Amino acid sequence: MKKSLKERLAILSDAAKYDASCASSGTVKRDSSASGGLGSTEGSGICHAYAPDGRCISLLKILLTNFCIYDCAYCINRSSSNVERARFTPEEVIWLTLEFYRRNYIEGLFLSSGIIRSSDHTMEDMVRIARELRTIHNFRGYIHLKTIPEASAHLIEEAGLYADRLSINIELPTDAGIGKFAPEKRPDNIRRSMGELRLKMEEMAEPTLQTKRRKKFAPAGQSTQMIVGADGASDATILGTSARLYGSYGLKRVYYSAFSPIPDSSKNLPLIKPPLMREHRLYQADWLYRFYGFDIGEITSSGADGMLDLDLDPKLAWALGHRERFPVDINRADREMLLRVPGLGTKSVKSILSARRFRKLRLEDLKRLSVSLKKVQPFITAEGWTPHRLGDRADLRAMFEPKPEQLSLL
Repeated sequence: MKKSLKERLAILSDAAKYDASCASSGTVKRDSSASGGLGSTEGSGICHAYAPDGRCISLLKILLTNFCIYDCAYCINRSSSNVERARFTPEEVIWLTLEFYRRNYIEGLFLSSGIIRSSDHTMEDMVRIARELRTIHNFRGYIHLKTIPEASAHLIEEAGLYADRLSINIELPTDAGIGKFAPEKRPDNIRRSMGELRLKMEEMAEPTLQTKRRKKFAPAGQSTQMIVGADGASDATILGTSARLYGSYGLKRVYYSAFSPIPDSSKNLPLIKPPLMREHRLYQADWLYRFYGFDIGEITSSGADGMLDLDLDPKLAWALGHRERFPVDINRADREMLLRVPGLGTKSVKSILSARRFRKLRLEDLKRLSVSLKKVQPFITAEGWTPHRLGDRADLRAMFEPKPEQLSLL
């Protein structure tokens, strides 16, 4: 019996929750209010995707289908899985996108898919959806396509003409892991496709001789997603792979997806809760590498066996392991050292550097900058404040660790 559109929407939107990269920050500002058409890449909505600047990005996040010819051990939609299957036609995805927008539910589309028939066949349908939304329906909202690395280069290039962001999943942090758990996929093909995409973006970013204008090609760049916890790779290995991806392919973001062991329904096994705290710590460490000047080795040096401390955020763990670098004088330290102080972010450091040009800063000044005094006090000196021996306390770590909680028996 054929499933209704509503039933398929429930299945394929739920299946899309395993695709992590759906924030729309970084694209060009494009609005239909003045020029006509439908949609916008700006504003707020009701979905569960958020840009790094805090804006809520409402996207219709679905799979074209959860059928797949591949049998990747970590994927719930693998060919051997007994999950309920469903599939949209391109026309149905287009209709859903437009109708959801007209009802003010969304600002754009995040589209991924299992692979059916072949990589090219699936990619052709995804490109067609983006192309018709743009050219026929004049849809000006955000579009993110999860592309397929084995698809023909011309299809991925065409996708970039209509999508704001393209992403190609790196899958796992090591080639050995991919060979073991996703043997049908080729790491070299994935990296080749990411490299070709970067070259195309750079080529299209150059102004033409005739118009002096840059062509719009995936203006929000490319990202990737990495499964965490499926292959036993350490956090140091995971972050090292991310660092190489950022450097080699100019990625806007690496998304970490905590692996959830997939239950065998025939044995009625429970679904094991995914290691979300590890995922959270990896995002924090990734942020330190990209925006705070930390090396991967520094970030992971304080943990055992290359693993991050799950009880403390990575910057605080580093500071506790390098107490000889503290306290830092907030009125004299340079930007690089201020960024290493627990509790100080890039915005607060910028404000400190600006404010101290006019007077010596005190703790109350930091409080006005919304800085957590509890976190920064052991690590700084300020006008009228020195931590004395607070930074040398043996129980300093205990001050920041989460308090034990009584588990409910009900």
